[in-house]
Amino acid sequence: MNGLGFSKVPRGAILLVLLAAVSAGCGRSGPRDSVSGKVTLEGKAVAGEVVFVGPGNKEVRCPIALDGSYLVTEPTRGENAILVRGTAAPRTPKGIDQLPAPASSGAAPPARYARANNGLTFQVTGGKQTHNIELTP
Repeated sequence: MNGLGFSKVPRGAILLVLLAAVSAGCGRSGPRDSVSGKVTLEGKAVAGEVVFVGPGNKEVRCPIALDGSYLVTEPTRGENAILVRGTAAPRTPKGIDQLPAPASSGAAPPARYARANNGLTFQVTGGKQTHNIELTP
């Protein structure tokens, strides 16, 4: 017994209790709602970001991966407008004549998809949903 009146508890027992608590699902383990898919233009991956604009004009953004895939986590439930914005070109720092050309990471989306009322919408109902976005020139 120690000075508090408790007998020594083996360390293994403490670790076992902690492991059981963690594996039992204490807390959230990930996003509740999500929408994933691919953004393409004439079959080619698009570079940039996807923005879901839900009720109340709440925006949720995510980058588009090199293969055109995206994952929007926790979008607002209901009808969402979808914006697709290209990647901005980097600014040339003062004193440098020119930057090397960036590696091509995907097609640039047409500018009209970066504006509201572009015709892209999706109904977010909850859970994990899939929505591929095919842009036209």
